[in-house]
Amino acid sequence: MKQPIIGYHKDEENAWVAELKCGHNQHVRHNPPWTLRPWTTTAEGRKSRLGKELNCKKCDRNKPQDFDPPCRD
Repeated sequence: MKQPIIGYHKDEENAWVAELKCGHNQHVRHNPPWTLRPWTTTAEGRKSRLGKELNCKKCDRNKPQDFDPPCRD
Protein backbone atom coordinates (compact mmCIF):
# COMPACT_ATOMS: atom_id res chain seq x y z
CA MET A 1 0.00 0.00 0.00
CA LYS A 2 1.38 3.42 -0.96
CA GLN A 3 1.92 5.83 1.95
CA PRO A 4 3.40 9.36 1.94
CA ILE A 5 6.59 10.25 3.82
CA ILE A 6 5.88 12.71 6.65
CA GLY A 7 9.32 12.82 8.32
CA TYR A 8 12.63 11.11 9.01
CA HIS A 9 14.83 9.98 11.85
CA LYS A 10 18.03 7.97 12.24
CA ASP A 11 18.07 4.51 13.78
CA GLU A 12 20.60 3.13 16.26
CA GLU A 13 22.96 2.25 13.37
CA ASN A 14 22.82 5.85 12.04
CA ALA A 15 20.73 4.85 8.99
CA TRP A 16 17.88 7.06 7.76
CA VAL A 17 14.32 5.88 8.40
CA ALA A 18 11.27 7.41 6.71
CA GLU A 19 8.21 8.00 8.87
CA LEU A 20 5.07 7.23 6.89
CA LYS A 21 1.61 8.76 7.33
CA CYS A 22 0.21 5.34 8.26
CA GLY A 23 2.39 5.22 11.38
CA HIS A 24 4.99 2.80 10.05
CA ASN A 25 8.73 3.37 9.68
CA GLN A 26 10.71 2.28 6.63
CA HIS A 27 14.47 2.38 6.09
CA VAL A 28 15.52 4.51 3.12
CA ARG A 29 19.15 3.50 2.68
CA HIS A 30 21.46 4.51 -0.12
CA ASN A 31 23.33 1.22 -0.54
CA PRO A 32 24.79 0.95 -4.06
CA PRO A 33 24.60 -1.12 -6.16
CA TRP A 34 21.52 -2.76 -4.58
CA THR A 35 19.56 0.32 -3.52
CA LEU A 36 20.10 3.70 -5.15
CA ARG A 37 18.67 6.48 -3.02
CA PRO A 38 21.25 9.28 -3.19
CA TRP A 39 18.56 11.74 -2.03
CA THR A 40 18.85 10.27 1.47
CA THR A 41 22.38 11.60 1.89
CA THR A 42 21.47 15.31 2.15
CA ALA A 43 18.93 17.32 4.13
CA GLU A 44 17.76 18.94 0.89
CA GLY A 45 17.29 15.54 -0.74
CA ARG A 46 15.25 14.18 2.15
CA LYS A 47 13.14 17.35 2.30
CA SER A 48 12.44 17.06 -1.45
CA ARG A 49 10.86 13.63 -0.86
CA LEU A 50 8.43 14.65 1.89
CA GLY A 51 4.95 13.76 0.66
CA LYS A 52 6.26 11.24 -1.88
CA GLU A 53 4.79 7.79 -1.51
CA LEU A 54 6.60 4.59 -0.62
CA ASN A 55 5.17 1.10 -0.79
CA CYS A 56 4.48 0.17 2.85
CA LYS A 57 4.87 -3.58 3.25
CA LYS A 58 3.85 -3.33 6.90
CA CYS A 59 0.43 -2.00 5.82
CA ASP A 60 0.14 -4.84 3.31
CA ARG A 61 0.71 -7.29 6.21
CA ASN A 62 -1.60 -5.44 8.65
CA LYS A 63 1.29 -4.87 11.09
CA PRO A 64 0.79 -2.59 14.12
CA GLN A 65 1.98 1.01 13.86
CA ASP A 66 5.55 1.89 14.84
CA PHE A 67 4.44 5.33 16.08
CA ASP A 68 1.29 7.41 16.46
CA PRO A 69 1.29 9.75 13.43
CA PRO A 70 0.26 13.37 13.98
CA CYS A 71 -3.19 14.40 12.82
CA ARG A 72 -3.23 16.01 9.38
CA ASP A 73 -6.08 18.11 8.01
